[in-house]
Amino acid sequence: MAEGEEDCHSDVGTDDNERSGEANLQAELQMFRAKWMFELTPGVGSAGLESRPWRASARGPSVKAVEAKEKQELAKEEKARELFLKAVEQEQNGALYEAIKFYRLAMQLVPDIEFKIAYTRSPDGDGIGKNYIDDNEDDSKMADLLSYFQQQLTLQESSIKLCQPELDVNQTHISVLPMELLMYIFRWVVSSDLDLRSLEQLSLVCRGFYICARDPEIWRQACLKVWGRSCNKMVPYTSWREMFLERPRVRFDGVYISKTTYIRQGEQSLDGFYRAWHQVEYYRYLRFFPDGQVMMLTTPEEPQSIVPRLRTKNTRTDAILLGHYRLSQDTDNQTKVFAVIMKKKEEKPIDYHKYRYFCRVPVQETDHSFHVGLQLCSSGRQRFNKLVWIHHSCHITYKSTGETAVSSFDIDKMYTPLFFARVKSFTAFSEKPL
Repeated sequence: MAEGEEDCHSDVGTDDNERSGEANLQAELQMFRAKWMFELTPGVGSAGLESRPWRASARGPSVKAVEAKEKQELAKEEKARELFLKAVEQEQNGALYEAIKFYRLAMQLVPDIEFKIAYTRSPDGDGIGKNYIDDNEDDSKMADLLSYFQQQLTLQESSIKLCQPELDVNQTHISVLPMELLMYIFRWVVSSDLDLRSLEQLSLVCRGFYICARDPEIWRQACLKVWGRSCNKMVPYTSWREMFLERPRVRFDGVYISKTTYIRQGEQSLDGFYRAWHQVEYYRYLRFFPDGQVMMLTTPEEPQSIVPRLRTKNTRTDAILLGHYRLSQDTDNQTKVFAVIMKKKEEKPIDYHKYRYFCRVPVQETDHSFHVGLQLCSSGRQRFNKLVWIHHSCHITYKSTGETAVSSFDIDKMYTPLFFARVKSFTAFSEKPL
């Protein structure tokens, strides 16, 4: 019996050893397969296999930590949103100090909270931020800034003026002046030179100045000064300002300049071996004034020396031509400029002593005038900055007989287009209000 029991125990031990060996073999086989798969994966080596059990064991706590951190960030952002919208409400009510305090708290929590708010609803549902709805309605409201600013001023209290000082000052602020004086100052800004560019820059100061700069009467007078009685009606324009900006016109805050270059054959040398060639360059300058006068000068001098002399009509530059111009719009919607210019008349005193002992032969007196026709165009980003020659002629009138001789010039490549150049000094001073 003892021997039988020993045999039975030995068989059971053998089976257990076989099963454990087989389990170890399966475990080693699984480890080999896992290691082989990790080695085949790009960027993962044997070191990744060794650290995998640690990562797997640490995966659970890390996911929980990330989720907790996300919840904390969401709560912080929600709190910052509430503070920011509360600051908006305080700013609307005029409590700027409280608004700055809430703005600061919101920015401390989330620095870019301003860009994370949709402004479509309030977190509390109590109406905070209702004026900041970012939709098409707000875009249509801001399309016309003039009506929007006027509406904002009517909603305010009557004690609030058209403009207010940003900081407390001891001196008298311009907002104290009545509307009539403010508009008179704005007319001085525009001046008789029609410097509407300075008026547009002045409108950027504040909301009240923007409204004053859009006064229809200022723009209507500017249009009347440019086009005269031909602009009694605004049709097809919606406002006087739109007419002044869109309708073709000459510009007054600078000079139209053209440069002509050609090669001229010179005289032959004394020995006859060579002949000189000369490169000739000259400039044409045209300066228009709002009162209908124009100046023209043809000279080889460069713009740096000539342009400062063209600031006023009372220039002492010789060979300058003065005259008047008018704008004409044909049926083809092309605007043309016609001008009649002549040399300034200078009365010379008669020297009677020179002709004392002999009889002077009378010289036939004549008047010379030049008729110029130009087409107004736009090139590049600037508007109405190009004048193309279409006509140029000389009229000689004999005073004794009253006859007029006309000489027309052929418009060829010698008549290069004139391009506009703005001169800041022309509008630096105001001599008269609009």
